[in-house]
Amino acid sequence: MTMLADIADMLRSVRREAGLSQDALAQRAGVSRTTVARMETLAKGDMSVSILLRLLEAAGYDLKPIKQGHVRTIEDILDEQRRGDAP
Repeated sequence: MTMLADIADMLRSVRREAGLSQDALAQRAGVSRTTVARMETLAKGDMSVSILLRLLEAAGYDLKPIKQGHVRTIEDILDEQRRGDAP
C-alpha cells in the first residue's frame, strides 16, 4: 500500500529528476514554494490531490494508477511497441 509519506518522497524525487527547485516547481504550478515544501514533508499532514496533480504536471509527469506488482502500464507497453522498443 502506498502511504502519504511515499507520495511525498515521490514528489520530491520527481522534482529533483526534473531539475527543479521547490521555487521553480511552485512557479510552474501556480502555487507557493511553501505549498511545495509542505507537500514534500507532509507538514501538518498536508496532501492535496489537486495540488499534487498540478505539481506533477508542472514537473512533466502524469499520475497513473498501476496495479500492484506491475511496473509498466498498458500505455507504456503501447508506446514501446510504437517506438520499436518492445522485446
